[in-house]
Amino acid sequence: MDMPKTLEVTCTSGDCELDMFEMHYTYDMPDDVGITDFSCPYCGETEGLEEIEL
Repeated sequence: MDMPKTLEVTCTSGDCELDMFEMHYTYDMPDDVGITDFSCPYCGETEGLEEIEL
């Protein structure tokens, strides 16, 4: 069994003070869930979220 996904995200909204956060998916998270399904936990925006590619 593969490990659950970890997604590193940044918010690029000009008024947001959040630099980066990580989301740790559970094994039950559908495979097609991605960054567009979430909003920034600090400012609430959805448009400024970008996945950080490591």
